Amino acid sequence: MRHSLAVLILAGLTACARGGPAPVAPVTAGSSAEESPSPVQTVAVTPTSPADPPAAEAAQTPAAQAAAARVRRDSATGDTLQQEAEFLDSLRALAADTLHRQALSIPVAPEAVRREAATLFGRPEGSAASATWDIDVATYASHERVQYWMDYFGGRSRWHFERYIERAGRYDSMIRTRLAASGMPQDMIYLAMIESGFAQNIRSRAGAVGLWQFIPATGRRYGLTVDAWVDERRDPYLATDAAIRFLSELNNRFGSWYLAAAAYNSGPGKIQRGLARGDYGALNGNDAFFAMAEGHFLRRETRDYVPKLIAAALLAKEPARYGFTGLDIWSPMRYDSVQAPFAVGLDVVARLAHTTRDVMEDMNPMFFRGVTPPDRRAWLRVPLGTADSVNARLATLPPGDRVTVIVHLVGRGETLSRIARQYGVTVSDIQSANHLRTTRLARGQRLVIPTSIARLRSVAGEPRGTRRTRLPSTSRTTAASRLPARSAASAAPTATTRRVHVVRSGESPASIAAGFHVPVDALLAANGLNRRSVIRPGQSIRIPN
Repeated sequence: MRHSLAVLILAGLTACARGGPAPVAPVTAGSSAEESPSPVQTVAVTPTSPADPPAAEAAQTPAAQAAAARVRRDSATGDTLQQEAEFLDSLRALAADTLHRQALSIPVAPEAVRREAATLFGRPEGSAASATWDIDVATYASHERVQYWMDYFGGRSRWHFERYIERAGRYDSMIRTRLAASGMPQDMIYLAMIESGFAQNIRSRAGAVGLWQFIPATGRRYGLTVDAWVDERRDPYLATDAAIRFLSELNNRFGSWYLAAAAYNSGPGKIQRGLARGDYGALNGNDAFFAMAEGHFLRRETRDYVPKLIAAALLAKEPARYGFTGLDIWSPMRYDSVQAPFAVGLDVVARLAHTTRDVMEDMNPMFFRGVTPPDRRAWLRVPLGTADSVNARLATLPPGDRVTVIVHLVGRGETLSRIARQYGVTVSDIQSANHLRTTRLARGQRLVIPTSIARLRSVAGEPRGTRRTRLPSTSRTTAASRLPARSAASAAPTATTRRVHVVRSGESPASIAAGFHVPVDALLAANGLNRRSVIRPGQSIRIPN
């Protein structure tokens, strides 16, 4: 009976899957659908010697090549990410009555699904399935809303949930280790699954970012840096630590992990008011959440938040049982760390480490502008085994070769395609560098221009593409505040390009001029200085062309 029932359910889920969206082939940000390699992948030159031969990808291990290919397929700035962000936002907006009607359309009897879910628990030792959970899924596994979300994730949204399970392999060990060290249930990892699908750069309509979907204010409250240069909400390691602090505080307040999860979604004040106004009798803790969810005080997103968490835990803990087979589970990230004492582009570090820009951006998503901050030291993740060589090469890297981006201030009437033609890059290059989902621009908007791409194309002898267009006099190209940017050879000669260097301890006008290969007198004149002038750390110095 059990066997035939399982066959019935799997057949029903398969039928649901046929009605779901067809798998969409992810494309890498800044590349075409046929996976053409990015310019940085095509030419890997050292900043100090453009004539050096490129670092061949063939020298990488098969595992490293597979990881790089996976990063390209699942690019955090590509079409796949936008599709998944829209999907997650759609889940938050589903109405309860809509969910009920959709559940009734699933060709599997609800009672059969409930009975099958009940067999997950209390099996004798040695039985085929031996998964256990450290959150209370047993009490609520047969709840109508939990059953709906199990059917939904295993049916029409199956393609998305497969991606979630695959990505979970990268973070599972790291997150569970941190949860266990903090005395939290390890299966709270599935909260990150329903929040972001384990996409570290995903952004919701409400402006929440990262694996744990922090808004800026909450992220800062729990120790994450969110500023013009660094967004640690995107760092899966630091964001996990912040989420643990937040959830622990909520659990201490409400005495229930499910109430804590609901408060994580809606805010603790909402849950506190719901508990105060409701008459739940002897119910408390997790039962109080489900009683509160029966009413209409909570938003529908919060009412379904814990059922989604339980459903995700049930499916992801035993994926093969529910027909999730042939998955490409990601391996945990392995890396070394180096400290950058100055601003340096991730594309530059990629060349120093003989890897690709995509890999460096995937390992360091918190540097969302593609450059480490110019006003502080920053730790960088680099491929395992490359820390010593990268440190040595960073130590001898001339100031003029450290950063290969400039910032463009959008003028009236400018478009992305026009700006791209000016700098000899593509529209997708600019969208990738600035994490833009659309091509719409606002006057005064700052765009990071990855000019290293154009420089590498020039070194490779690749065509520069469309002819440059002269910009109207209202547009300006400036360096970002305190950004030690190089002037790109690809910049249009009609544009005003400015290079700025941030003074570090021990530097003098003479040493800065030598580093940028400009006359000392020209540097002094460009900054209104003379040979007796004193410069201080943190001061911005203009570098003349």
